[in-house]
Amino acid sequence: MNRSRWTIFILAGMVILLSACVPSTPNPTVKPGLPATITATQENFPTVVPDPTETSTATSALDFPAMEQYAWNLVTDGLSQPVNMANANDGSGRLFVVEKEGMIMVVKEGIIRTLPFLDIRGKVGSSGYEQGLLGLAFHPDFRENGYIYVDYMDRNGNTVIARYSVEPTAPIDNQYADPNSEMILLQVDQPFPNHNGGQLIFGPDRMLWISLGDGGSGGDPYGNGQSVQTLLGKILRIDVDNGSPYGIPQDNPYFSGGGLPEIWAYGLRNPWKFSFDSQTGDLYIADVGQNQWEEVNFLTSDFNNLPANFGWNVREGKHPYQDGSPAGYGNLIEPVFEFGHDQGCSITGGFVYRGIDLPELNGIYIFGDFCSGLVWGLINQGNGQWNGKILFETGLSISSFGIGELGEIYLLDLNGRLYRLEKK
Repeated sequence: MNRSRWTIFILAGMVILLSACVPSTPNPTVKPGLPATITATQENFPTVVPDPTETSTATSALDFPAMEQYAWNLVTDGLSQPVNMANANDGSGRLFVVEKEGMIMVVKEGIIRTLPFLDIRGKVGSSGYEQGLLGLAFHPDFRENGYIYVDYMDRNGNTVIARYSVEPTAPIDNQYADPNSEMILLQVDQPFPNHNGGQLIFGPDRMLWISLGDGGSGGDPYGNGQSVQTLLGKILRIDVDNGSPYGIPQDNPYFSGGGLPEIWAYGLRNPWKFSFDSQTGDLYIADVGQNQWEEVNFLTSDFNNLPANFGWNVREGKHPYQDGSPAGYGNLIEPVFEFGHDQGCSITGGFVYRGIDLPELNGIYIFGDFCSGLVWGLINQGNGQWNGKILFETGLSISSFGIGELGEIYLLDLNGRLYRLEKK
């Protein structure tokens, strides 16, 4: 995350010091005394350039509907610094919320279960503003094997990707991950306490995809983003079903050498959140910027010009970051959307909506900004054309978005609240 998300949370005044510009002012009536419903912004902003059998397969939206008919409705509060959310795709309707200090809590029908689904606070280093338990993914065969995967920072400040086990035959209401069942897949040394990435997702290919930031500090002082001899500043892709502790897919770009074999894409500063479109398989990567620009990167499901290089630290967004020409860095892939630090300072990636309840939003990528609380929508109009628009001014510290089993979209506020996007 950008310039310490947690510093911004604890000391709001630091946003101004750490950003090049003051982010857009959110609705001042939202915090404190936050209402249970947050509605769409009334301002006109200029246009700028789950289980697939259960979710919508309707035609994707070509334009935005009247957003005033939608609202973020409070599901529950009382969470502790939530930073991620996932579902088990097991028909239980449970939402699993990752808390920064090292617990995963279960929310069902708006109620937070008393006992954590997993508690590894003893292993997690969370004192750093961007450290903690960060990622969660359920194995596609979770109902049969009971495997979950987490991304956390250990007590030495390094990244750990690990598998934990659940007894899959246990009753749903008495199903917990065994904290003693840890199998470590991958450990990555972190030179600084920020820019850790942290997202885990099983892709449509059943591979486990992992995001890692450039290692921190500012400006990528070790050049990790452009080096394929480090896992930092990358999207990784591994096969957890073959190999010990994992295998390398043969179509990974460095399977035969030339770079680290886990790498799928590079040139990223801090891909705090990324996601796949559950209908098309397209990949969206929200990369937190340095001083001026936040960006959304995009790869189609059939993209084969690998490895993908998104340009950091040669470029920030669509703009040069270093002096000189990017010659020698190959074909840098420009983001499909960016916004400046007059509108925010730390992008939080979301999801393409493919739910059932809000068909008018089908195909719209929904994402936000941690600092300003703004929520955008982004529509792929084809032929390289994108339509982006600010949809909501929430005033929230947006740490993550999540998807329920039926494709409905949720929003996490670092201050402990979980919201769901619904029609009024």
